[in-house]
Amino acid sequence: MKHTASATKKTRPKAGAGVKALAAAAVPRALTHLDRDGRPGMVDVSDKALTAREATAECRVRFPAAVAAQLQADGLRSAKGGIVDTAVIAGTMAVKRTHELIPFCHPLPIDGIRVAVDWHGDRELRIICAVRTVHRTGVEMEALTGATVAALTVYDMCKALSHAIVLGPARLLSKRGGKRDVGAGGGR
Repeated sequence: MKHTASATKKTRPKAGAGVKALAAAAVPRALTHLDRDGRPGMVDVSDKALTAREATAECRVRFPAAVAAQLQADGLRSAKGGIVDTAVIAGTMAVKRTHELIPFCHPLPIDGIRVAVDWHGDRELRIICAVRTVHRTGVEMEALTGATVAALTVYDMCKALSHAIVLGPARLLSKRGGKRDVGAGGGR
């Protein structure tokens, strides 16, 4: 089966319209990691200008009620240690190694990483990962990787309590720099 890199272009929502507006507009574009013959390859960004780039992503971790209550009572510590501290370190490490995990991601000089883990309601942790760089390509994959690896780490730290822990959704909240901005707020 031959893959093609062409797609029809439709109207785009206004910059800053938000992720929901972007998704609702269903903007088909050409896939950038496929050549004209449908073969995969890394995008050549050498002609792009260096610009400030930032992206923010989130991933959720939902616990069974009894597990959430126990974690809250224990101050988010498990038999393996501090859950939040370990997740922040894992998310930070993952951001810096994204190009080793995702085949066509460029290795980037990362200027800043922020990983935050907080309760979102009684049974859910919300993990936010914000990443900044000055480069020719964005850091969306780095932010998504950081948030999801932090969530996987929370699962690993808590799996002795339950295997009914649910990860996700993982999603891009915003990106700035490059051709188009997406979502509200910045990565700061």
